[in-house]
Amino acid sequence: MVFNINKTLFSLVITLLVSSSLFSQNKRARDYGIEIGVLKTGKLNSITDVEGVKVGHTTLIEEEHIRTGVTAILPHSGNLFQLKVPAAIYLGNGFGKLAGYSQVKELGNIETPLILTNTLSVPAASNALISYTLDQKGNEGVYSVNSVVGETNDGWLNDIRGRHIEEKHVLDAIYNSKSGMVEEGNVGAGTGTSCFGYKGGIGTSSRIIPKKLGGYTVGVLVQTNFGGVLQINGVPIAKEMNNYPQEFNYDVDGSCMIVVLTDAPLSSRNLERLAKRAMMGLAKTGGIASNGSGDYVIVASTAEQNFIPYQSESSLIQAVELKNEAVTPLFLAVIEATEEAIVNSLFAAKTMKGRDNHKRASLPIEEVVEIMRKHNGIRSN
Repeated sequence: MVFNINKTLFSLVITLLVSSSLFSQNKRARDYGIEIGVLKTGKLNSITDVEGVKVGHTTLIEEEHIRTGVTAILPHSGNLFQLKVPAAIYLGNGFGKLAGYSQVKELGNIETPLILTNTLSVPAASNALISYTLDQKGNEGVYSVNSVVGETNDGWLNDIRGRHIEEKHVLDAIYNSKSGMVEEGNVGAGTGTSCFGYKGGIGTSSRIIPKKLGGYTVGVLVQTNFGGVLQINGVPIAKEMNNYPQEFNYDVDGSCMIVVLTDAPLSSRNLERLAKRAMMGLAKTGGIASNGSGDYVIVASTAEQNFIPYQSESSLIQAVELKNEAVTPLFLAVIEATEEAIVNSLFAAKTMKGRDNHKRASLPIEEVVEIMRKHNGIRSN
């Protein structure tokens, strides 16, 4: 018997099989006894430990040249345009194309889901966010949308010039977003990225400050695509492996997008202070924010009492805000969570081949664990 296989269907099956093997989750750093910091993590050790937060991915792994995707982060499940969240954005190094920065800086709030993708797909993602916002019930009278889209350049593995991200891919990530554990590594906006010379990707982590200090949760999600001199929990991994930048040209360039959400009631002013500390978490991994690196931190508060209504009968906003001195524990939380999220992105990612037969090997975890053990960086059972 001769079977006639539809070419499109066959291609789809192959793509799904390849995708499954490339972005299935590896173990995380804590699974190997690597405990970063002193604060407790949330139940999932994820940005979704912040109540109400949802994350969605769209991953494109097609043929030999498409390795890209979209990650959507929703601070809450309601109409974000009608109930905006206090927010801030900090530029660690501004070699990037973050859309929506100026209005967030000026007004101190965010009114759309947060989208991460590749550099040349920022316009497509912005257009999708506009469509999403205009189509939501209650937004029939909206004529201006400040879409917030971050990016890193995945052009080593991905045919970035092909601009394969379409509006539907962004909308799928938004509509398929969910609470619970966030898939990491070769997924969504991290599909084709690189980090410290290895395969990078999506990573996440969280911290909860002690109840006597408020009991607030800080969640971080990163899209890693940058270089430097890798260290994990203070252990000099790159130095031990003799694998660190030699030319200090393109081998340290790239970008890192850091998204921080917290249920702590903070104004945009203190959210920006929190954002600055996230860069300290990046530095603790050995990142150096090189000349060609776009390192941005987007921070928002999900404290419901501080949501900002688009329309209100009152001209006043009544908000609850932590005192300046009460924010210090959150600074520690965001540093630790950012550091661990970056490390998790490396542990979760798998070796990937992409356009022009380019290859990015995964972090050699067994070797790394041995180095960590040598430096007493593994928790004793």
